[in-house]
Amino acid sequence: MKLPAANRIALLIPAALALLALGAYALWLHLGPGAPMAKRVPGTDHDPGSETGARANPVLAGKLLRSEGQPANLPGAWPQFRGPQRDAISAEAVSLERSWAPGQPRELWAIDVGEGYAGPVILNGRVYLMDYDRDQQQDALRCLSLADGREIWRYSYPVRVKRNHGMSRTVPVVTDQLVVAIGPKCHVVALNSITGELLWGLDLTRQFGATVPPWYAGQCPLLDQGAVILAPGGDDALLLAVEAQTGKVLWRTPNPHGWKMTHSSVMPMEFDGQRMYVYCASKGVVGVSAQDGSLLWETPDWKISIATVPSPLPLDGGRLFLTGGYNAGSLMLQLANDGGRLAPRTLFKLAPEVFGATQHTPIRYHDHLYGVRADGKFVCLTLDGKVAWASGSGQQFGLGSFILANGLILAMNDSGLLRLIEALPQKYTLLAQAQVLKGRESWAPLALAGGRLIVRDLTRMVCLEVGRP
Repeated sequence: MKLPAANRIALLIPAALALLALGAYALWLHLGPGAPMAKRVPGTDHDPGSETGARANPVLAGKLLRSEGQPANLPGAWPQFRGPQRDAISAEAVSLERSWAPGQPRELWAIDVGEGYAGPVILNGRVYLMDYDRDQQQDALRCLSLADGREIWRYSYPVRVKRNHGMSRTVPVVTDQLVVAIGPKCHVVALNSITGELLWGLDLTRQFGATVPPWYAGQCPLLDQGAVILAPGGDDALLLAVEAQTGKVLWRTPNPHGWKMTHSSVMPMEFDGQRMYVYCASKGVVGVSAQDGSLLWETPDWKISIATVPSPLPLDGGRLFLTGGYNAGSLMLQLANDGGRLAPRTLFKLAPEVFGATQHTPIRYHDHLYGVRADGKFVCLTLDGKVAWASGSGQQFGLGSFILANGLILAMNDSGLLRLIEALPQKYTLLAQAQVLKGRESWAPLALAGGRLIVRDLTRMVCLEVGRP
């Protein structure tokens, strides 16, 4: 009697399973218990087909290319976004020239770079830059000599990025052991800072649900207490901490409101005996515990409809200055302990015509704030939001960057004009100016180390001598 098809298939299944088991047993006997084990690379032990998979992460498929450049025997460090203390202030003892003769500041070297606004960092005579190679369609974390700009090595991985107001726009963080950077499409790469060899890599979109912001990622990683702090803005990872040397996840902050990643960067802050990380997400601001990532406080009172770019500026006494462009103006928050819970309240708001910074975070110096307003004027504010001075109509700065050293402000404008300004609240005092770049959109964060200032425009990066011999 002929069995129905379903019954025949049912009888065949046990036989097929038995054959598979015999095959696996034979393979085990052939390999033996001493079969070689593959080296485990962080991120490769996930299912590539799952939403959190990392095997398809292009960072892990990158290649290291070594070149002939050599690290400089020069002092100084600018190891992260906004410098050593993340406040855009240099604490080095190197004195700056207070006036510039014709031909100053002297150009020491210059190189071509991919389109973008990514700023460099400096450590141990090396310059690190997160770049994009359009011809090869690759992100490239480059290590250059501070002496002459020649490339020491680069680590590149494949990723397609279309031109959209430039490509790369982030600043790495570097230590004696590692350098960490974020690419335009939210890939995180961690390398040995001396050799350039891969330590680990993450894909924040695939692994943590990040959404690439308009005009690509602008967030700069924070390295704090042995961990890299990131803000993916994913469904279950508003903020994220990973072990610096391995990329192992230490904690995640829940994201109940679905707030997304912005161009702003995470800033550390101390208040009420707690260390926390503050972040301007797409629909509000949060403070999370540095210990475990738990949510300490949040407020929806600060959000920018188009693009949140400046980072939160922590001040003493639990105050937090927030500013932005696109008619956002500014907001001063005050944290308070309310029955064992931290609660933010608004101290004051500033209209955009008083102060609102489109791109760069202001500098706090001697109880005043210095920054560029959306109308392009350089402004000095008191900590209660009063304008102490604003640069004149002929002194426009556009979206240019600025830093402070020796009581002096070094500030770029859009077209590559570098100005030297006295950081005093009495009046705007211009000490010197020089055209140091001839391109456009000189918007990248500056870096200063050992009297050498690195600036860039859309496609060219230049090292200048600004310190006294």
